[in-house]
Amino acid sequence: MNTVIVFDHPYTRAASENIPHQRSFTAAMTAAAERGLARGGHTVDLIDLHADRFDPVMSADDLAAWRTKKVVDPQVANYQRRLLAADHVIFAFPIWWESMPALTKGFLDRVLTKGIVYSEPRKGRPFTHHFAGLKGVTALTVMSTPTWIYRTVFGSPMTKMMFRGTFRKMGVHRLSWVNESDPAGRTLEQRQASLARIEERFARLA
Repeated sequence: MNTVIVFDHPYTRAASENIPHQRSFTAAMTAAAERGLARGGHTVDLIDLHADRFDPVMSADDLAAWRTKKVVDPQVANYQRRLLAADHVIFAFPIWWESMPALTKGFLDRVLTKGIVYSEPRKGRPFTHHFAGLKGVTALTVMSTPTWIYRTVFGSPMTKMMFRGTFRKMGVHRLSWVNESDPAGRTLEQRQASLARIEERFARLA
């Protein structure tokens, strides 16, 4: 199974090792997911948004092209080809101010182009996606807020935006959220146990 990982953290995916001031638990979680996917016989296509210097801003040229079902940025076109070839997509990012970082939001805005990634058959009707074999989408996140507070107090804005407001709207219904809360407040052994669970989860990905 071809799994595309869209990774968003300023330290890049290279920051998965436990080196103070150069580490990212988002990267460590992604590395664990990659190990699990490899064990399960899956291929991984990593899109590292910061390493690629992806511009999340929808420009006037982008919007004009979007309205005519075209793309003017070769990087966006490359991302679209890779995304449409995916059997599973993983978005990996930290949750800041209760939502996704700018590059992930920009990826949704600029890469999910109408007429290329999805269609709107008739105004007011459900969208239809153009993924040939997509089986599911996973959000792999980390935040300081406890998960139950994020769900009950804040209303889980990230899943509303990415799942209900984006992929489910396009007709993708197998959506899962894997979140780790407050890794900085845990012991090394607790963090390692969490990473082991993530590796196992993705090793079993069907």
